[in-house]
Amino acid sequence: MLTLFKTAPLLDEQEQQWLIDTFVWAVEHFDSDYFLKHSQIVLPDQQFFPDSVSSIEDMASKVYQRVLDYAGMTHWPIQLVAPNQLQPQVFPQFAFSQQLRGVNSQLSIAPSHTIKVSFNPNQINQPQDLVASFAGTLASIMIHHVAVLPPGGKAFLAQAADALACFMGFGVMMSNTVYQFKGGCGSCYNPYANRQAALTEPQTLFMHALVCHFKGDKQSKKFLKPHLKSQFTKAQKQIKALLTNSANPLLLALEQQHVK
Repeated sequence: MLTLFKTAPLLDEQEQQWLIDTFVWAVEHFDSDYFLKHSQIVLPDQQFFPDSVSSIEDMASKVYQRVLDYAGMTHWPIQLVAPNQLQPQVFPQFAFSQQLRGVNSQLSIAPSHTIKVSFNPNQINQPQDLVASFAGTLASIMIHHVAVLPPGGKAFLAQAADALACFMGFGVMMSNTVYQFKGGCGSCYNPYANRQAALTEPQTLFMHALVCHFKGDKQSKKFLKPHLKSQFTKAQKQIKALLTNSANPLLLALEQQHVK
């Protein structure tokens, strides 16, 4: 009887460990200094996305520029093009002189051509999906450039891109767009507007909560969909318990900086 009302953890031990390992992988390979000093928890509000738009293309361009800026990738050789202009491409070779992200991420070896990315026009009426899709695309580009496989190897690249997008600060939108309810009006639901999530809602929320913990975030929970808030709280409790007992030196070092 004592276990009848015991709260089940948000994730099982294996899922949790993979996400922790992937967070450590992100810290080690995707500019921990930028993460600690400059990364923001990006919110779906006027503060982060204040632009007025006049067309589908204008909205896509302005959202993309905001996402690129918050990701710290404005110096990366990436170009947004219209969907009908996106063609198969070869990933160029390039290198940075200092940091991967931020104002110091200056190219030391210029690429022969830019990396072209595009957008899903169906997502114009679902801006959080648009933001999350851009974030996932940028995360995939970063992984390809750094060329260090995530925990679990090549089979987990899609999941790692979702996790890295959360690490870059887009966890609210990533969590809110894992699953879209059809709602009461079938004609209002457009399945083609939904992004293709590789992590489940609990997994995405756990990664977002982990990032929020080390960034000292207190605001993002209220921007989550109502049914996600309790899961986010559960993830926070699970993370606090995990970090209390962790022996991982990198996590301990981050925790000390977080406490300061």
